[in-house]
Amino acid sequence: MLGLPTTATAPFCPSEVKGSIQVAASAPLWKRILQFAGPGLLVSIGYMDPGNWATAIEAGSGFGYQLLFVVLLSSLAGMVLQCLAMRLGIVTGQDLAQLSRSRYSLGGARLQWLLAELSIVATDLAEVLGCALAFHLLLGVDLVTGVILTAFDTLIVLGLKGQRFRHLEAIMLGLIITISGCYLVELILIKPHWPDVAAGFLPSWDAISQREPLYLAIGILGATVMPHNLYLHSSIVQTRQVSGSNGKAAAIRLTRIDTVVSLSLALLINAAILILAAAAFHETGHTGVTEIQDAYRLLEPLVGTGLAAILFGVALLASGQSSTFTGTIAGQVIMEGFLQMKIPCWQRRLITRALALIPALIGVLMLGDKAIGKLLVLSQVVLSLQLPFALWPLIRFTSDRALMGEFVNSLLTRVLAWTLFCVISAANLWLLLQLLA
Repeated sequence: MLGLPTTATAPFCPSEVKGSIQVAASAPLWKRILQFAGPGLLVSIGYMDPGNWATAIEAGSGFGYQLLFVVLLSSLAGMVLQCLAMRLGIVTGQDLAQLSRSRYSLGGARLQWLLAELSIVATDLAEVLGCALAFHLLLGVDLVTGVILTAFDTLIVLGLKGQRFRHLEAIMLGLIITISGCYLVELILIKPHWPDVAAGFLPSWDAISQREPLYLAIGILGATVMPHNLYLHSSIVQTRQVSGSNGKAAAIRLTRIDTVVSLSLALLINAAILILAAAAFHETGHTGVTEIQDAYRLLEPLVGTGLAAILFGVALLASGQSSTFTGTIAGQVIMEGFLQMKIPCWQRRLITRALALIPALIGVLMLGDKAIGKLLVLSQVVLSLQLPFALWPLIRFTSDRALMGEFVNSLLTRVLAWTLFCVISAANLWLLLQLLA
């Protein structure tokens, strides 16, 4: 039922797997939900990559549980936008990159492509830094060696050649379970004060009324919604076979469940990072922890066992490696959609990783350990700059009745989407101005 045609090309080349997963319309509801489960998992990886760790750790150590509501609201905003992206792909049979190429001028489409490629490289830079730091912490190698070791993940992608798309989704689920399991054990070891945790999820203007917590709150927002995920999601939902108005309506409902559940898992993991930092550092008076490696080194003496630190490192490594796969797929979606160009996935991986290795190596050689935090922030700024250029066409396309037909955005959805566009754009602009000041 879930078989794919044999292909000698990439295991997850978007054009090769379109409509290749059959869906039984007469199957029980629970089975149909499982048939549509998967794309949301791939997207959720971008919501928990190493780029999110630095802001969550600094927020938790500096302000305890107060900014948990920012993690919650950012994740809810992400759910809304990802649901728009998946609906666009299911209804039109085209992804966001393809529609942008066909509906905008050549110059406008090329600009969007360039910015989208920059977002892929920025995301991969965070993956390089996260994995390099994990190698440094777990294996004891220096950061330069750790960065070089990340180049070999291309071999992992090459090793997946010929695998089914469902297998990739299963691998993502396994990595997410690994990250979740590590944080679950850590929270059990650290024993946070759960009433305070619950209070942190309640929105509070006072919590972000000062410049520093507001800066961190915007950083969390900017690091949560990833622009390449919008292109990615609009493409990979097309792996399921659907036809007709009723089939599309059912696919949208079931894929929405997949999206919300998957991003809820990402929300729990991001919240766990902040809760861990708040309980382990803020509650013990270590309010100045801003670097991931500092958090790792402090966990053992504060918690009283080396297991917490090891699990932290393993989760960091799993986070970086999982983003490798989704970054490769998103890169192919963007290249095929905007340029109509196809290359093997391992070549795409090699090009992207090479472009990310250059700033990573330069930064580590020049700044040493301090490069990790600075470059992670830089990667999030680049993503923030690109995000409005992906949101604008997404909202415009899904609000176009001629394109979407009966599945066009309702008035309430349009108002909510444009409000999110304005808030995210203003927040990201403020963050950029603060970093340049």
